[in-house]
Amino acid sequence: MLVSAVILVLTFIGIFTEGVHGFHRAKFAMGGAGIMIVVGQYFGFYDPQLALQAVDWNVILLLGAMMTIVAIMIPTGGFQVLAYRLADMSRGRLFVLMAMIGTAVTVISLLLDNVTTVVIFGPLIVLICQALKVNPIPYLLAAALLSDTGGVATLVGDPPNLMIGSAANISFNDFFVHMAGVVFVAWIAILIALRFLFRKELAVKPTQTSFADRETIKDPRTWNSALIVMGLMVVLFIFHHALHWDAWFVAATGLALLVFLGHDVDMDESFQSVEMTLLMFFMSLFVVVGGVENSHFLEYLGQFIQPFVEHDLLMATILLMWGAAILSAMIDNIPFTAAMVPIILGMEAQGINVTPLWWGLAIGVGMGGNGTHLGSTANVFIVTLSERIAKDANDPTLAITPGLWFRKGTPAMILTLITSSVIFWLYFDFFSGAL
Repeated sequence: MLVSAVILVLTFIGIFTEGVHGFHRAKFAMGGAGIMIVVGQYFGFYDPQLALQAVDWNVILLLGAMMTIVAIMIPTGGFQVLAYRLADMSRGRLFVLMAMIGTAVTVISLLLDNVTTVVIFGPLIVLICQALKVNPIPYLLAAALLSDTGGVATLVGDPPNLMIGSAANISFNDFFVHMAGVVFVAWIAILIALRFLFRKELAVKPTQTSFADRETIKDPRTWNSALIVMGLMVVLFIFHHALHWDAWFVAATGLALLVFLGHDVDMDESFQSVEMTLLMFFMSLFVVVGGVENSHFLEYLGQFIQPFVEHDLLMATILLMWGAAILSAMIDNIPFTAAMVPIILGMEAQGINVTPLWWGLAIGVGMGGNGTHLGSTANVFIVTLSERIAKDANDPTLAITPGLWFRKGTPAMILTLITSSVIFWLYFDFFSGAL
């Protein structure tokens, strides 16, 4: 237990301090996984076969398939047309534009993970704001905050959700039914907060209000086929438990259908766009946590948490929500989720009702990502994009700094956690019901 815990801690320290030493977090995850297997085999608690079983392939294959579908859709120009039409519909009203972009980002985040959503919309927001001659920071921040929030609503909207749903065997329907109301209230709260926090920037009058001349879809057949396939996938996600299909198989089926329906889909080019680094990071993380789990260290930790959970399940759930949010604001939410899942599963094996803990964990790691610029990968991308804009324009005020995020993003996170806690307190019987 001690050896596995030391490897876990050192691996996580390497992951969380990548900005200091310059090594990508995936390298430390891979190194930790290799060391865990070798040391685990020496001490007799782990081996390569167990490591392979520790990887949640439902998460890996689902993410890979969805990434490939997006890679096929982006070159069609459909997302660009969607963004420019939203700008047209706003008619120069900047808060309306923010709300419409935020709505689009949120809806797309229900099916695509939030990282993919901001990768699509981030550059489009910059182009629109440059044409309007307005500051892009409010819209970039809104895209990050609302994509993080929207992703909490569905099983496939955020990587931690995939990990939680797969471990707890939560269906797409159950996840959406339990999370949709919380996310909707949090979404409204964030929009109201942004309207207040950026009241000066949103009062500017733009110089251009029409983008009709930019609305062209380069490959209508592939775009329309992708929309049909995505609609079919939503239906299949809803019924995937009744069909006895895992979520990854639904995504893989949609991908296979799209490559036949699309117009001259280049398979090599599409698969090159898959973020293999992220998938390798996930696989390595599963291997590291699997080793700790097999050493029974997480079970050892669980025995200290278990009495408090048994004594006051509501308070334990809310504390887990806030604790997960605070830690996810300081570090990436994926490693924290990977470490918490086996602990909750261990308490479930002892006969404890852990159902509300799953929902509290999902809300905490999802909403907590809004707290800082490092809280989620989507945030890091948006900050990097703003820094590039500031450098190109030679204007440092266009960069989203940690201080700026703290002043704008942290209040939004706290507001969403307060509303989520109130909803949990009012409807705790609903969240604690059997799945």
